[in-house]
Amino acid sequence: MSHDADPGHQTPDKLIRMANQIGTFFLSQPKNTQIEGVAGHINKFWEPRMRRQLFIHIDNGGDGLLAIVKDASALIRRTGCDD
Repeated sequence: MSHDADPGHQTPDKLIRMANQIGTFFLSQPKNTQIEGVAGHINKFWEPRMRRQLFIHIDNGGDGLLAIVKDASALIRRTGCDD
């Protein structure tokens, strides 16, 4: 299986692009729901391994991520990111 076929093994660039696409979508939503929307989407649809890779990137500065994604990270579950 190639890495592209396994959503749990994304390159940092692909994860950044995916997270930013989610962030961009929620920027068009009402201001009071934007951050919660980004976090909710990632919590619901991203596997723990993807979230873990996102947090590794954020913990290393989060270069390339939109501010809305970084802000939403406070609401994204780290629980279960150990598998």
